[in-house]
Amino acid sequence: MEFFEYSNNELMCEGVRVKDIVSEVGSPAYIYSKKAFIDGYNEIKTAFQEADPLICFSVKSNSNLSVLSALANAGSGFDVVSGGELFRALKVGANPEKIVYAGVGKSSGEIKYALENNILMFNVESWAELQSINKIASQLDKKAQVAIRINPDVDAKTHSKTTTGKKENKFGIDMATAERIISESSKYANVAITGIHVHLGSPIHDTKPYEKGLEKVNQFLPKCKANGVDIKYLNIGGGYCISYTGKNEIRPKDYAAKTMGLIKKTGCKLIMEPGRFISGNAGIMVTKVIYKKQNDIGKKFVICDAGMNDLLRPALYDANHRIWPVSTHVQMPKVEGGGEKGCCGAKMLKKLIVEVALQEKKPIDFYNDLEVVDVVGPVCESSDVFAKDRPLPRVDENELLAIFSAGAYGFTMSSPYNSRPRPCEVLVDGSRFDVVRKRETYDDLIALENI
Repeated sequence: MEFFEYSNNELMCEGVRVKDIVSEVGSPAYIYSKKAFIDGYNEIKTAFQEADPLICFSVKSNSNLSVLSALANAGSGFDVVSGGELFRALKVGANPEKIVYAGVGKSSGEIKYALENNILMFNVESWAELQSINKIASQLDKKAQVAIRINPDVDAKTHSKTTTGKKENKFGIDMATAERIISESSKYANVAITGIHVHLGSPIHDTKPYEKGLEKVNQFLPKCKANGVDIKYLNIGGGYCISYTGKNEIRPKDYAAKTMGLIKKTGCKLIMEPGRFISGNAGIMVTKVIYKKQNDIGKKFVICDAGMNDLLRPALYDANHRIWPVSTHVQMPKVEGGGEKGCCGAKMLKKLIVEVALQEKKPIDFYNDLEVVDVVGPVCESSDVFAKDRPLPRVDENELLAIFSAGAYGFTMSSPYNSRPRPCEVLVDGSRFDVVRKRETYDDLIALENI
């Protein structure tokens, strides 16, 4: 996370001290680096430049209007999965011809809304959906452009709750059904099947699933041609991994190197739908320590003002996020040992102390102020835990912790559960910062209700 670095024992976001931001806007708060979003977008664009892709940022990963506006100004298109996300994209002036619409349950109202705004295409996920789009397009006297989202039955070896390309998943159309749709495409007068879409899940840490998926696409395309269906677009989705622990991960150039030959073989215009890679490491969530406690078996808890309603990923996906004090003399290790299975508690503490000692070339005794804790929130659920048995520098009440890699699927998955107002969002641009979404209030919680 190169735009979130420590300087003089203080965490910085670009040119601003995180502590200074929080002193003005309060806690908890999501803090984003504008440059990180743009750099992530440009890295993917450069890596795949040989294919001249249309990059459609996945709005579900981070839907803040200021973020979307910055990406639109950089040339990005958008991948939306609801009428609300389409509304957001259009609100920031996105070019409708750079918008693709995914999702297994598009309502008739959402389809109508998208057609009226002349988006590029729908990613169709079922035969029933294709029929619905055809019917609504006919009523509007339009011809809808669609891509068939095939389910290639490829295991991307990611979390069971984020894999999307296996037969048992709800996403996409199995290959046999897709072939039948293609063979009967002439029945749908108000639909033009011009694309193939394949998305395997997220995050994917290897290129092999993409290679397998593209091989199946290349086997499928001749069947389209034989049925007179001219496929112009290939949408390979997203799912590119980021590092949550500091460990090196493959980059877009590595994906491109392994897949470019298969992409070019299709002869199609490339569409991509990255989300996490662009937004994940572009943001952090900052939370304040409210209390500390220790029980009679020696278990230590750091209780924060942010909870699972603010950042759901650890509770939902068992996701690992690096956590470190905003102000500390103990340097955060370059690679967190906690990302290793079975490495926790005292073992993890020992590993971390050695790593930091080697990194700073200082005596291990210098790090006696580290302790093993559970970092938890105030929500009344046992799953309201950000980290278990995590070695951290000792912190006191009212100190700030940064939860890293929270720019993707952070605020967008938040809720007012326990009637807790959601945090504000802050965008940093160089040496200045702006609140780009105000903190919710108690009045906001009940604004749509009646007594």
